[in-house]
Amino acid sequence: MNEEQFIRELEAKGISLTSQQIKQFQLYFKTLIEWNQKINLTGLTDKEDVYLKHFFDSITPAFYYDFSSKVQICDVGAGAGFPSIPLKICFPQLKVTIVDSLKKRIGFLNELASILELKDVEFHHDRAEHFGKNKQIRESFDVVTARAVARMSVLSELCIPLVKTNGVFIAMKGSKAEEEISVSKKAIRLLGGEVKKVETFILPKEKSERSIIIIDKKQKTPKKYPRKAGTPAKSPIE
Repeated sequence: MNEEQFIRELEAKGISLTSQQIKQFQLYFKTLIEWNQKINLTGLTDKEDVYLKHFFDSITPAFYYDFSSKVQICDVGAGAGFPSIPLKICFPQLKVTIVDSLKKRIGFLNELASILELKDVEFHHDRAEHFGKNKQIRESFDVVTARAVARMSVLSELCIPLVKTNGVFIAMKGSKAEEEISVSKKAIRLLGGEVKKVETFILPKEKSERSIIIIDKKQKTPKKYPRKAGTPAKSPIE
């Protein structure tokens, strides 16, 4: 997907980019590639791949959830900023918090935010399990996002505790979303969530299947969750 196709596809979905936003994506790509020579941020370095599989893919939740208001987003395990930074570029009023366990990636994100002149962004070097136990942070976000971090039974324990009651957890998945949900139903319910909808679509050009899982936070998460670092992955709630 070249830059013109990227702009056109978003326009077709009702997202019109300004010249400033287009420039921000250009700078994002340039900074990503420069930093990728120093630390491993992405296996994708071709411009068309980055625009399709990182930038466009990151914005797809906005096709199914309204990001036009001033919501507070927490992006768990965002790596090089996906999906929250592309969403922030498209919807500048968003307040974005990213938590990632690798300090070098946080260094990249801080420089990226400065280059892109992003406001209302925070980056935390922490494990999601620790982050979700912080009383000032826990259950404080309108939306929590995660993209390609872990299977749903694990991801739910990392993310749902951060969502405020009546907020949403948005998980970005591939072709096995329904299978993952069936295995993680108990975990989602136990953590206070309820699957609202699953939107499946085909990514343009590549023609691969993607799914957006939207989970409503119906009630508070029991205090014991998330469990200590590493436990959710080793022993998922089943």
